[in-house]
Amino acid sequence: MHPLDGTDARLLQALTEDPRSTVVALAERLGLSRNTVQARMAALERNGAFLSFDRRISPAALGYPLMAFLSVHVKQRKLAQLAESLAAIPEVLEVFGVSGRADLLVRVVSSDAEDLFRITGKILDCDGVKRTDTALAMDELVPFRLEPLLRQGPRS
Repeated sequence: MHPLDGTDARLLQALTEDPRSTVVALAERLGLSRNTVQARMAALERNGAFLSFDRRISPAALGYPLMAFLSVHVKQRKLAQLAESLAAIPEVLEVFGVSGRADLLVRVVSSDAEDLFRITGKILDCDGVKRTDTALAMDELVPFRLEPLLRQGPRS
């Protein structure tokens, strides 16, 4: 990943504010040429600055209003195989390897408490899982965001 400059940060901020912006619209908004915006967008993409372009869809709209975070304790030698097993469970949204008491932090969604019990059982059945601890998400207080970092500008 190459370091971003101020122009890159302005471009990314404009995209964050309006993800559907065209290259021409971005150029006009930022006072840059279309070719400059297009070249910078291509470089940002090559350098891995962009994550998935999926639209953020509420799991509740799909019938999964309950979100939980599972701290998963695992047998370390089974980690790669375990990641595949967890990815095969549709209700598993994200898995992070973490430091601390647990080895993984797994974000899951479910339709209700009974469904969460079923999903937790699927996770416990995965080869390499020793145990889990569950915390229900009560409310999303600060949604995923990058605008404050973009406004701050790239770190030197």
